[in-house]
Amino acid sequence: MHSTILLLVALLLAPLFSGLILKIKAFFGGRKGSPLLINYFTLIKLLQKGSVYSTSTTWLFKLGPMVSLVCAVVALLFLPVAGHAAVLSFNGDVIFVLYLLGLGRFFTIAAAMDTASPFEGMGAAREAYFPIFCEASLFMILILFFMLTGELSLAAHFGAGQPIVLWQSVGATLLFVVASLFLVLLTENSRVPVDDPATHLELTMIHEVMILDHSGPDLAFIELSASLKLFFFSALITLLVYPFRFDDPWVDGLVFFAVLTLVYGVVGITESIMARYRMDKVAMFGLAAFALAFFATVVSLQVMT
Repeated sequence: MHSTILLLVALLLAPLFSGLILKIKAFFGGRKGSPLLINYFTLIKLLQKGSVYSTSTTWLFKLGPMVSLVCAVVALLFLPVAGHAAVLSFNGDVIFVLYLLGLGRFFTIAAAMDTASPFEGMGAAREAYFPIFCEASLFMILILFFMLTGELSLAAHFGAGQPIVLWQSVGATLLFVVASLFLVLLTENSRVPVDDPATHLELTMIHEVMILDHSGPDLAFIELSASLKLFFFSALITLLVYPFRFDDPWVDGLVFFAVLTLVYGVVGITESIMARYRMDKVAMFGLAAFALAFFATVVSLQVMT
């Protein structure tokens, strides 16, 4: 029961946390910025509009946003929010979740390619290339966690008390994992310095250029799935940086969302003080995430032996 309630709260608050990043960026820019609830206003406005489809698109273009949203929601079902039991869980679900997120990306890329637009095709090619390093980093972290726990489940890695066991097993080495996950978060969610979700210059866009032809409810589905995906990776980092749990599930929930707010704050500060990388530097950024995960695995092997 508590797991279901926490999941519903997470689904409802995901757009709010994304709005917090906009507020922080506005603060660093000396501006008042948009309201904290701007993402909710945007979603409501888009859902009230109609979608416009080009005559050159097929059913794949319409299917992409829905599949992307469904994949993001299903992935959250396996997330142990605030360290409590996930709504769904089975041994090997972490591999299923990684491929599920990849499936959502595939349909987003396919929908962009379906428009036959050279700009969207360019963004789709970048979207297919850069996450390769993120997937390699995530699987390297998965290998490390499997060596430590012998399990292939998000609940076994991030459930109640499990992050403390990980810290006790490898100690400060887990800091490299946290850093790697943060780099993966920025890359997977097209944040600065990898991409800029606020830009409208097609030649430098990655994710945003792929959704230029989407409108109405389809665009709302894409924006909501992006918020849920950002929440998923931010929650993983939160569960690692604050592994402690209380006996009261409501206190656990409040502390979890408080620390999660700090993680979003770090994302906002990072976007405010860093410039966007050139395209040839983005691959190096992804390789840095893999190098951190690989180094953590190697050092952990030495500690365990």
